Amino acid sequence: MVAGREIALRRPRDSEGLLDEHAFEHEEFLPYWAELWPSAIALAEVVGARALKGRRVLELGCGLGLPSIAAALAGGRVLATDWSPAAVRFAADNARRNGAGVTVARRSWSSPEAYAADGRFDLVLASDVLYERRDVAPLLELLPRLLASRGEVLLADPERPPFPAFLARAREAFTVADVARRHAPSVRVVRLILRQHT
Repeated sequence: MVAGREIALRRPRDSEGLLDEHAFEHEEFLPYWAELWPSAIALAEVVGARALKGRRVLELGCGLGLPSIAAALAGGRVLATDWSPAAVRFAADNARRNGAGVTVARRSWSSPEAYAADGRFDLVLASDVLYERRDVAPLLELLPRLLASRGEVLLADPERPPFPAFLARAREAFTVADVARRHAPSVRVVRLILRQHT
C-alpha cells in the first residue's frame, strides 16, 4: 500500500539468473534493479503523499519503478530512467499494470549529456543508488543539471557506507534536510534543494 493505494509490481523470478558475466567485466553491472528494496518503498510512501499535479518528475535508477508509479498516481508527469534495458521494460510494464502514466527511457550517469534532451525537472527521485563511493561524484555533478528553478531532490538510502560522504559533499551546494526515517530496516529519505534556488 502506498498513500492508501495498493500497487502490484512484477519482478523477475530469479534475479541471480540475470547476472551477465560480460556486462560485469566491463561495467560491474549487477541486477540490483530486480529487487524491491526498502528504500524504494520508503521513497514511494513519501512521494505518494504529495500533491504533484502537473509537476515534472524524474526518477534515476528506477529499477522496478515503484517511486515513479507513486509519483504518477500523485499527479506528476514522470520520466523513469535506468541504465538497464530490462529494468526499463519492467518499470514500463509495472506502470501499465497500475494505471500510472509513466514514460521510461534508458539513461546512464556515465553519459550525463543524454539527459539534456529531457529538460529540467521539478522533482528528481532516487532510491538506493549509492552502492559505491565512486557513485557519489557523478550523482552530485548530474543533479544540478536536472533541476528546474525551485526544483528538489528526494533521495532514499539505507545508510550504505557512501551515503555520509554523499551528504557531506551535497551540503556544499544544497540545503539538505531529513524528510523521513525508518528504523527496521534503516532507511533515510532526504530532501536536497540547490542553494541558489532557495
